[in-house]
Amino acid sequence: MKPFKQMTVLITGGSRGIGAAIAQRFAAEGLNIVIHYRESHEAANETARACMRLGANVMTISADLRSKEQLTRMKEKLEAHGMLPDILVNNGGISHYGMLIDVTEQEWDDVMAVNLKGMFLSSQLFMPNMISNRFGRIINVSSIWGMSGASCEVLYSTTKGGMNAFTKALAKELAPSGVTVNAVAPGAVDTKMMSGFNDEEKAALEQEIPLGRFGQPDEVASLVYFLSLPESSYITGQIISPNGGWHT
Repeated sequence: MKPFKQMTVLITGGSRGIGAAIAQRFAAEGLNIVIHYRESHEAANETARACMRLGANVMTISADLRSKEQLTRMKEKLEAHGMLPDILVNNGGISHYGMLIDVTEQEWDDVMAVNLKGMFLSSQLFMPNMISNRFGRIINVSSIWGMSGASCEVLYSTTKGGMNAFTKALAKELAPSGVTVNAVAPGAVDTKMMSGFNDEEKAALEQEIPLGRFGQPDEVASLVYFLSLPESSYITGQIISPNGGWHT
Protein backbone atom coordinates (compact mmCIF):
# COMPACT_ATOMS: atom_id res chain seq x y z
CA MET A 1 0.00 0.00 0.00
CA LYS A 2 1.34 3.44 -0.91
CA PRO A 3 1.80 6.00 1.87
CA PHE A 4 -1.47 7.68 2.83
CA LYS A 5 -0.24 11.17 1.91
CA GLN A 6 0.51 9.99 -1.65
CA MET A 7 -3.10 8.91 -2.17
CA THR A 8 -5.70 10.65 -4.29
CA VAL A 9 -9.17 11.68 -3.11
CA LEU A 10 -12.02 12.46 -5.51
CA ILE A 11 -14.83 14.59 -4.12
CA THR A 12 -17.96 14.76 -6.26
CA GLY A 13 -19.75 18.07 -5.89
CA GLY A 14 -16.53 19.44 -4.44
CA SER A 15 -16.86 23.06 -5.50
CA ARG A 16 -18.68 24.48 -2.47
CA GLY A 17 -20.18 23.85 0.95
CA ILE A 18 -19.38 20.51 2.57
CA GLY A 19 -17.59 19.27 -0.57
CA ALA A 20 -15.20 22.24 -0.59
CA ALA A 21 -14.52 21.79 3.15
CA ILE A 22 -13.70 18.10 2.55
CA ALA A 23 -11.32 19.00 -0.31
CA GLN A 24 -9.48 21.49 1.88
CA ARG A 25 -9.29 19.07 4.83
CA PHE A 26 -7.50 16.49 2.67
CA ALA A 27 -5.37 19.18 0.98
CA ALA A 28 -4.10 20.29 4.40
CA GLU A 29 -2.70 16.76 4.84
CA GLY A 30 -0.99 16.81 1.43
CA LEU A 31 -3.11 14.29 -0.49
CA ASN A 32 -3.79 14.67 -4.23
CA ILE A 33 -7.19 16.30 -4.68
CA VAL A 34 -9.70 15.90 -7.52
CA ILE A 35 -12.59 18.36 -7.34
CA HIS A 36 -15.56 17.26 -9.44
CA TYR A 37 -18.24 19.76 -10.41
CA ARG A 38 -21.00 19.97 -12.98
CA GLU A 39 -21.52 23.65 -13.75
CA SER A 40 -19.90 25.61 -10.89
CA HIS A 41 -16.66 26.21 -12.77
CA GLU A 42 -15.60 29.35 -10.89
CA ALA A 43 -16.48 27.94 -7.47
CA ALA A 44 -14.48 24.77 -8.28
CA ASN A 45 -11.47 26.89 -9.29
CA GLU A 46 -11.77 28.91 -6.10
CA THR A 47 -11.75 25.74 -4.00
CA ALA A 48 -8.84 24.40 -6.07
CA ARG A 49 -6.84 27.58 -5.40
CA ALA A 50 -7.54 27.24 -1.66
CA CYS A 51 -6.27 23.63 -1.80
CA MET A 52 -3.16 24.68 -3.74
CA ARG A 53 -2.37 27.31 -1.12
CA LEU A 54 -2.30 24.43 1.36
CA GLY A 55 0.35 22.78 -0.83
CA ALA A 56 -1.76 20.09 -2.50
CA ASN A 57 -1.65 18.80 -6.07
CA VAL A 58 -5.16 19.59 -7.37
CA MET A 59 -7.22 18.83 -10.46
CA THR A 60 -10.75 20.06 -11.28
CA ILE A 61 -12.97 18.06 -13.59
CA SER A 62 -16.52 18.48 -14.87
CA ALA A 63 -19.10 15.75 -15.49
CA ASP A 64 -22.83 15.18 -15.16
CA LEU A 65 -23.27 12.54 -12.44
CA ARG A 66 -26.35 11.25 -14.27
CA SER A 67 -24.32 10.30 -17.38
CA LYS A 68 -22.30 7.08 -17.48
CA GLU A 69 -20.66 8.33 -20.67
CA GLN A 70 -19.43 11.56 -19.04
CA LEU A 71 -18.26 9.77 -15.89
CA THR A 72 -16.39 7.19 -17.99
CA ARG A 73 -14.62 10.05 -19.81
CA MET A 74 -13.80 11.57 -16.42
CA LYS A 75 -12.27 8.28 -15.29
CA GLU A 76 -10.15 8.08 -18.46
CA LYS A 77 -8.84 11.63 -17.88
CA LEU A 78 -7.98 10.87 -14.26
CA GLU A 79 -6.22 7.65 -15.27
CA ALA A 80 -4.17 9.56 -17.88
CA HIS A 81 -3.03 11.98 -15.14
CA GLY A 82 -2.28 9.20 -12.63
CA MET A 83 -5.11 10.51 -10.43
CA LEU A 84 -7.45 7.53 -10.04
CA PRO A 85 -8.91 7.87 -6.55
CA ASP A 86 -7.93 5.70 -3.61
CA ILE A 87 -10.67 7.54 -1.69
CA LEU A 88 -14.02 8.37 -3.29
CA VAL A 89 -16.29 10.84 -1.51
CA ASN A 90 -19.77 10.71 -3.06
CA ASN A 91 -20.84 14.18 -2.01
CA GLY A 92 -22.54 15.46 -5.18
CA GLY A 93 -26.27 15.84 -4.70
CA ILE A 94 -29.28 18.11 -4.97
CA SER A 95 -31.94 18.90 -2.41
CA HIS A 96 -35.67 19.23 -2.89
CA TYR A 97 -38.22 20.88 -0.63
CA GLY A 98 -41.97 20.57 -1.12
CA MET A 99 -45.04 18.49 -0.37
CA LEU A 100 -45.00 15.06 -2.01
CA ILE A 101 -48.35 15.79 -3.68
CA ASP A 102 -46.65 18.61 -5.63
CA VAL A 103 -43.56 16.66 -6.76
CA THR A 104 -43.50 16.22 -10.54
CA GLU A 105 -42.29 13.05 -12.20
CA GLN A 106 -39.40 15.05 -13.70
CA GLU A 107 -38.32 16.34 -10.28
CA TRP A 108 -38.47 12.80 -8.88
CA ASP A 109 -36.35 11.47 -11.74
CA ASP A 110 -33.79 14.29 -11.51
CA VAL A 111 -33.17 14.05 -7.75
CA MET A 112 -33.06 10.24 -7.91
CA ALA A 113 -30.62 10.37 -10.84
CA VAL A 114 -28.17 12.80 -9.24
CA ASN A 115 -28.29 11.52 -5.66
CA LEU A 116 -28.57 7.76 -6.23
CA LYS A 117 -27.59 6.94 -9.80
CA GLY A 118 -24.60 9.31 -9.56
CA MET A 119 -23.34 7.51 -6.44
CA PHE A 120 -23.90 4.11 -8.07
CA LEU A 121 -22.08 5.02 -11.31
CA SER A 122 -19.15 6.71 -9.54
CA SER A 123 -18.70 3.82 -7.11
CA GLN A 124 -18.95 1.22 -9.88
CA LEU A 125 -16.38 3.00 -12.06
CA PHE A 126 -13.77 3.65 -9.36
CA MET A 127 -14.12 0.45 -7.28
CA PRO A 128 -12.04 -1.82 -9.55
CA ASN A 129 -8.84 0.16 -8.97
CA MET A 130 -9.39 0.04 -5.19
CA ILE A 131 -10.08 -3.70 -5.32
CA SER A 132 -6.89 -4.39 -7.27
CA ASN A 133 -4.90 -2.26 -4.78
CA ARG A 134 -6.59 -4.07 -1.89
CA PHE A 135 -7.19 -0.69 -0.28
CA GLY A 136 -9.88 1.88 -0.80
CA ARG A 137 -12.40 4.11 0.88
CA ILE A 138 -15.87 4.99 -0.36
CA ILE A 139 -17.55 7.61 1.82
CA ASN A 140 -21.09 8.68 0.96
CA VAL A 141 -22.38 12.03 2.20
CA SER A 142 -25.96 11.27 3.19
CA SER A 143 -28.28 13.16 5.56
CA ILE A 144 -30.03 12.74 8.89
CA TRP A 145 -33.25 12.71 6.83
CA GLY A 146 -32.16 9.41 5.30
CA MET A 147 -32.42 7.98 8.82
CA SER A 148 -35.47 9.72 10.26
CA GLY A 149 -37.29 11.22 7.25
CA ALA A 150 -38.52 14.80 6.99
CA SER A 151 -41.93 16.26 6.24
CA CYS A 152 -41.85 18.24 2.96
CA GLU A 153 -38.65 16.42 2.02
CA VAL A 154 -40.00 12.98 1.11
CA LEU A 155 -38.13 12.82 -2.21
CA TYR A 156 -34.82 13.98 -0.72
CA SER A 157 -35.24 11.69 2.32
CA THR A 158 -35.92 8.74 0.01
CA THR A 159 -32.68 9.27 -1.92
CA LYS A 160 -30.67 9.57 1.30
CA GLY A 161 -32.32 6.46 2.76
CA GLY A 162 -31.35 4.64 -0.43
CA MET A 163 -27.82 5.95 -0.05
CA ASN A 164 -27.65 4.50 3.48
CA ALA A 165 -28.88 1.07 2.32
CA PHE A 166 -26.41 1.14 -0.61
CA THR A 167 -23.62 1.90 1.88
CA LYS A 168 -24.44 -1.05 4.14
CA ALA A 169 -24.82 -3.51 1.27
CA LEU A 170 -21.73 -2.45 -0.70
CA ALA A 171 -19.64 -2.53 2.49
CA LYS A 172 -20.36 -6.26 2.78
CA GLU A 173 -19.57 -6.83 -0.90
CA LEU A 174 -16.21 -5.03 -0.80
CA ALA A 175 -15.03 -6.04 2.69
CA PRO A 176 -13.01 -9.07 1.44
CA SER A 177 -11.08 -6.70 -0.87
CA GLY A 178 -9.92 -4.35 1.89
CA VAL A 179 -12.23 -1.56 0.74
CA THR A 180 -14.46 0.10 3.34
CA VAL A 181 -17.76 1.85 2.62
CA ASN A 182 -19.34 4.25 5.10
CA ALA A 183 -21.82 7.11 5.10
CA VAL A 184 -21.74 10.41 6.93
CA ALA A 185 -25.28 11.66 7.58
CA PRO A 186 -25.07 15.25 8.85
CA GLY A 187 -27.81 17.07 10.69
CA ALA A 188 -28.35 20.79 10.05
CA VAL A 189 -25.13 22.24 8.62
CA ASP A 190 -24.53 25.93 7.96
CA THR A 191 -24.28 25.90 4.13
CA LYS A 192 -26.14 27.47 1.20
CA MET A 193 -28.64 24.60 1.46
CA MET A 194 -29.96 26.41 4.57
CA SER A 195 -30.57 29.65 2.65
CA GLY A 196 -34.26 28.75 2.19
CA PHE A 197 -34.83 29.38 5.91
CA ASN A 198 -35.25 32.87 7.37
CA ASP A 199 -33.53 33.98 10.61
CA GLU A 200 -36.57 33.17 12.75
CA GLU A 201 -36.84 29.64 11.32
CA LYS A 202 -33.10 29.09 11.80
CA ALA A 203 -33.29 30.24 15.43
CA ALA A 204 -36.21 27.88 16.10
CA LEU A 205 -34.28 25.02 14.49
CA GLU A 206 -31.18 25.73 16.58
CA GLN A 207 -33.29 25.48 19.74
CA GLU A 208 -34.23 21.91 18.79
CA ILE A 209 -30.56 20.89 18.61
CA PRO A 210 -29.10 19.91 22.00
CA LEU A 211 -25.77 21.58 21.17
CA GLY A 212 -27.73 24.74 20.33
CA ARG A 213 -26.15 25.47 16.96
CA PHE A 214 -25.78 24.29 13.37
CA GLY A 215 -22.84 22.15 12.35
CA GLN A 216 -19.98 23.63 10.35
CA PRO A 217 -18.80 22.12 7.03
CA ASP A 218 -15.30 21.54 8.45
CA GLU A 219 -16.77 19.42 11.26
CA VAL A 220 -18.31 17.10 8.65
CA ALA A 221 -15.05 17.18 6.68
CA SER A 222 -13.06 16.02 9.73
CA LEU A 223 -15.27 12.95 10.10
CA VAL A 224 -14.92 12.11 6.39
CA TYR A 225 -11.15 12.47 6.74
CA PHE A 226 -11.07 10.18 9.79
CA LEU A 227 -13.04 7.47 7.96
CA SER A 228 -10.50 7.55 5.12
CA LEU A 229 -7.48 6.86 7.32
CA PRO A 230 -5.74 3.46 7.21
CA GLU A 231 -6.35 3.16 10.98
CA SER A 232 -10.12 3.34 10.32
CA SER A 233 -9.94 0.03 8.48
CA TYR A 234 -12.27 -1.83 10.91
CA ILE A 235 -15.11 0.68 10.40
CA THR A 236 -17.32 -0.28 7.47
CA GLY A 237 -21.03 -0.35 6.64
CA GLN A 238 -21.72 2.42 9.16
CA ILE A 239 -24.02 5.44 8.93
CA ILE A 240 -22.47 8.04 11.23
CA SER A 241 -24.52 11.16 11.93
CA PRO A 242 -22.76 14.32 13.16
CA ASN A 243 -25.88 16.17 14.29
CA GLY A 244 -25.28 17.92 17.63
CA GLY A 245 -27.49 15.38 19.43
CA TRP A 246 -30.50 16.16 17.25
CA HIS A 247 -32.85 13.26 16.36
CA THR A 248 -30.61 10.60 17.90
